[in-house]
This record gives sequence, C-alpha cells and structure tokens, in this order.
Amino acid sequence: MLNLQLKISESKILKENCFGKTNNGCLVHSMCPFKLDLHANHISQNTLSPVLLSQVYDRELEKAEGFEQLADFCQTFKLHRGRVQNESEDPSVVGEFKGSFKIYPLPDDPSMPVPPRQFRKLPPNGLEQCLVRVYIIQAYGLQPKDANGKCDPYVKITLGKKSVDDHDNYIPCTLDPVFGKMFELTCSLPIEKDLKIVLYDYDMVTKDEKIGETIIDLENRFLSRHGARCGLPQSYCLSGVNQWRDQLKPSQLLHRLCEKRNYKLPVYKQDRIYFRGQEYTVADLDEGKPLNPHLGPVMERLALLVLRRQGLVPEHVETRPLYSPLQPDIEQGRLQMWVDIFPKSLGPPAPPFNITPRKAKKFFLRCIIWNTRDVILDDVSVTGEKMSDIYVKGWMHGHEENKQKTDVHYRSLGGEGNFNWRFLFPFHYLPAEQLCTVDKKEHFWSLDNAETKLPPKLTIQIWDNDKFSFDDFLGSLEMDLNHMLSPAKSPEKCGLEMFSQSQDKLVSLFEQKTVKGWWPCVRDRENEKILAGKVEISLEIISEQEQDERPAGLGRDEPNMNPRLDEPQRPETSFLWFSSPFKTFKFIVWRRFKWLILGFFVLFFIFLFLGVFLYAFPNYAAMKMVGPFSGVGKGTQ
Repeated sequence: MLNLQLKISESKILKENCFGKTNNGCLVHSMCPFKLDLHANHISQNTLSPVLLSQVYDRELEKAEGFEQLADFCQTFKLHRGRVQNESEDPSVVGEFKGSFKIYPLPDDPSMPVPPRQFRKLPPNGLEQCLVRVYIIQAYGLQPKDANGKCDPYVKITLGKKSVDDHDNYIPCTLDPVFGKMFELTCSLPIEKDLKIVLYDYDMVTKDEKIGETIIDLENRFLSRHGARCGLPQSYCLSGVNQWRDQLKPSQLLHRLCEKRNYKLPVYKQDRIYFRGQEYTVADLDEGKPLNPHLGPVMERLALLVLRRQGLVPEHVETRPLYSPLQPDIEQGRLQMWVDIFPKSLGPPAPPFNITPRKAKKFFLRCIIWNTRDVILDDVSVTGEKMSDIYVKGWMHGHEENKQKTDVHYRSLGGEGNFNWRFLFPFHYLPAEQLCTVDKKEHFWSLDNAETKLPPKLTIQIWDNDKFSFDDFLGSLEMDLNHMLSPAKSPEKCGLEMFSQSQDKLVSLFEQKTVKGWWPCVRDRENEKILAGKVEISLEIISEQEQDERPAGLGRDEPNMNPRLDEPQRPETSFLWFSSPFKTFKFIVWRRFKWLILGFFVLFFIFLFLGVFLYAFPNYAAMKMVGPFSGVGKGTQ
C-alpha cells in the first residue's frame, strides 16, 4: 500500500490562468489544455560530504555536486501546450509548475506506526519581502560583437518589474571584463522569483546588442534546505573585511537547521557543542593560527563549525554560462558572480562586501646601465680592426613607446662599454595579481582606452651604432621582475649557464627592492643561442612617493642623484672618427701604420737628398774642371 502526499508550492502561468486558490491558500489545478510532464524521482537519503572551504565553482550553484540542484524542497516542471488542433499553434512552453512529491510504502500491519511525515516545516503561504544583493565579479570568453573582434560589455539586471543597468560604466574593448559591482534590488517571493542578468554590448550609434543572459530561480535558493540564500563563510567575524553578513547568528542558523531537518537541538557546554553524537571543541577551530582580532564569541564560531559540516552552501563564487535567445544552444561566454537573499522579516543585513576591482599602484623602475663586457664585435674599421659602436636600449613590456637608450661607446675594440646611464620607467602594478596594467588606445580612431594586463617584464638589448645604415642588433636580455635570474657578481662568472638556474634561486625585484650584478645577453645563430655580451645593471623598484622624496633624472641629467652618475672613464680610443681628426690619426692611422709612415719619411728624405745631389753635382763638377774664377784672378795679377 502506498501513501501519496502532494504539496504544490507555486504554479506560474504565462499565457492562461488555469489555477485557482483554496481557502487556505493552496493552489489547485483545474481543467486546461496544457500538458504537465512529471517523472518519478528517487530521493537519496545519503549524507552529504562536508564542505569546509569557500569555493569557486566552475558551474552554476544549482549544478554543483551535493546540493541536489537546489530542488530538494520543490521541483520545477515546464508546462507545454497540449494537443494542438491547428498546426499553426505554438507548442512552446507556456508556464511552469512547482511542486514536490514523496512516495513511500506503508507497513502491511495496521498496528505498526506509519512513516514520519515528509513535509513538516512548510514556509508560510504569504509573500516574503526580500532584499537581493547581486555581486557581479567578472565575465570571460564573451562572443565578440564589434568589428575589432572585441565588445564593450555592461550589465543589466531585471527582477520582476524592477531593473538596473550599468550602461554608463561599460568596459571598452575587451572579451574578459572585470566588473566588480554589487547591485541591490527588492522582490516579493514567490511572485518575483526569476533574477535575469544580461550582458549588453555598448554601441554609440546603433542599438546596444545583447551578448547573453542567465536566469536564477531565487525561490529555489530561498526554500532549499542547503542554505543557498547566503553562503557560509569560513569564520565568524564581527568586523573587518570579512564581517558576518547574514541576519542570523550561527547559533540561530543551527537552530533553524534542526527544525527543518528534524534534528535534535545542539547542547552548549562552556567551550564545546554536542550535536548529533559528535563533540566540537575549541581545538577544532584552528587556534594554532594567529588570532584574528575581528573574531566573534567562541560559541558562535563553534556553531559555525557545526554548520559547515552539514553540507550547506559555503561562501562561494559560481560560474554561469550566458546564452542568447537567438542562439539558445551556443554558449556566449561565462559570468562569475554570487547572490545573497535577505528576508526583510529577519531584520537588516550587514553591510555588503566591497568587490571593487583593485586599483593599480604607480611604481618606477630605475635601471642603471654601468658597463658591458665581451660584446660581439660586429664591424670592421677602415684599418681592418674588429670593433663595435655599442649602446644599450631598454623598455618595459606594454610601454614600447617609452624605449630609452644610452649614449654610444664608440670603437669598442674588445667588447667593453662604459655608460653610467640611468633609465627610468614608470608603470602601474597590481601587487596581488603580480601584473602590470596598461591603458591605451588600440588604434588612433578608438574612442576609449583599453586596459591590458601584462607581466612586469624588462627588455635590455645591445646594439651596434651605424651612421650611414641601420643599426645592427647584437643581443638581448628579457627579465620577469617577479622571477629574475640571480645576477653574477663579476663578468667572469656570467654566462649561458645562468639560464639553467632552479626556481628557488630566482629573485623577485618587488621583494628585494634593489638588485645589482651582471646578466648575459643572447642572440640566435643557426637555431642556437650564443652569448652576445654581458651587461652590468642596477635595478631598483620605488613607489611614487619615494620617487618624489628621492628624485633622479634620466641618463646623467639633473637631478643627477640617488646615486650620482659621473661621466664614464672611457679609453681614448673611444671617439667618432670624422668628428675627431687628431684622434683618428693618433689611434687609427699612426697606431697601425707607424713604421710605414716612418719608413716613408726616411725614404722621402733619402730620395730628396739624392735628387738634390744629382741636380747640383754636374754643375759643381763642371765648375771644378773649368775653374773660370781661377783664370780671371791670375790675369789681373
């Protein structure tokens, strides 16, 4: 023999009213041309595994494991139009029926006690006024709606006849927007139970286009025995950023849980609670951790510990897929969010959480290029010597328009370079995410700046300067400021083996604040990395306030301090050949052709003497042979 208990909690008809109400407020079904599809459900009595930690679900809360799709109190059945007499009539869903059925056997012996009633603690039939807080964190994987392959999303929320939108705060040029917004609405359950969250693409000229939407049944969450109206946090804090936000204390929630599930009430004794045959003490509260000054009374914290082990919904973030009515079977992206429901009959709730996205802090990277060693000699001078006119270039990723370079160390004959040159790179950084934010327009015709998050990477390159052709690239070094190679203390210890450092030897500039040493620069040659040079660098991270307190100029310009950079002591061979003719002769011509020049002058004077001798000797010999002056002298005498 079977006994059937039927409870109809609500029925909502969209097109035709085919339900009436009895005197006690129950809904009864009358004759109507609709088809009601019911299927047998087996209600599992297995105990739920405890949820001990706050979670981020990769699906909707109702599809998370252990919560019975939040349909443990009542289930929703779609109402379809019945047999149609005309093929032109719409056979679509025209309403929904909410109810719950329990079927269990009765004993054959009438004297045996009947099974306990399943529906004991029923909610009142009247309307429940609620405050609903919707926390929209972020969306990702949205379908592009603009010609640039991006969209400008904003949120619109509808609950009953009320709606709010964030049209003025759309996020430009992104498929992964971070909203960080909380919206408050009021509703009357079960009349206004469907919470609709829609993402739109903002367009300046044309009508805004719907990206996707998701619908949440607030009534199921409100009535579920899994406590889905407000997730349980990990700790009971009376103040601070994690302040308890439910209207009821943990002990009151535990009392209501016992009433709903027909449990015996807990027993409180000093610093412990006895509940369903288990003892919960202060030792179970992880007291070994540093004491949080915001924590509440011990008994309330113990009651929260008991609640967290009863399979209730924890403090969470759910990930909901977005669908478009035009393509109902194709996911248009995903939305991360959560919802809190507070009945007004229980009093005002605590202040809402602040989920405003973190603002990036402004930092400055001071990079001083001191020296280079063993740089590839890429040029050949007019005298046949291997040399390079070395300079160093640097920039941070995402700030390529702020590339900076040193002056040129001309005629480096051994790969050495001396610079004493300061780079200064301002950037915005999120310490919690360890990412830099870059706000700039993607194209010159773009109306809004698009925000991009990038790891804080510094690129250093060594170049060979050419006056009458393009400069030649020699080698580069790329460093993630959060995971940098440990520098070598001397150029002799700097080599390619540094790239094989283990993870525990990597350093973070944001933790050490300043680092100095030698790093290797590499280049590819025939699909193989070779050492292209070594650079001595000082790196320092400072905040915007420190930059104002300890200023420093670019290069060697004023204010030349912190530290002061003197002119580099470069060898005399470092000069630009056509601007220094004397040095060109001294260090290029004389050094290489000294003996050739001396031999030339010796030969020149020898040939000059011979030429003069050959020119004067015939005349001198003739004079000696003729002796004209000697005859004149004798005749006169």
